[in-house]
Amino acid sequence: MKRLWTPAWIARHVAMVVLVVSFLGLGWWQINRASDGNSISWGYAIEWPVFAAFVFFVWWRELRHTLRSAADGPPAGGDEAGEAGEEQSGGDVMAGAALSSSGAPTGVRRPVRVARASAVPAGGPEDADLAAYNRYLAWLNANPGARPGDYPG
Repeated sequence: MKRLWTPAWIARHVAMVVLVVSFLGLGWWQINRASDGNSISWGYAIEWPVFAAFVFFVWWRELRHTLRSAADGPPAGGDEAGEAGEEQSGGDVMAGAALSSSGAPTGVRRPVRVARASAVPAGGPEDADLAAYNRYLAWLNANPGARPGDYPG
């Protein structure tokens, strides 16, 4: 919970309150204008509360993300957070989360590298149309000023 009272989070809380109150106030102002006969203000009267709801949604999502990452705690396993992506005690595969000086994860993780199998087996039979098309592309690459009609094949 202390994590939500840092200077950055206090600024986020204040910004959320100011924006939500301002957007709802602007929505109320548009309702007053619409009731005075300005028909286009009905659309704005709906739009401003939607903006306020969006600001609240983003603030709530960031709050939940911060609380969830704080609850995860440091990874189990002893040494530096799975250097080669070894399996951790929760059944997760963690690809080396960076640790702060206190040993808590910083939330920055390295991408997991996965080897991909080739669609065409190495040395296997190649489709004749695909081979002809690849030869055509190689010829076009070798002759950049040539037109497709100049292809000798």
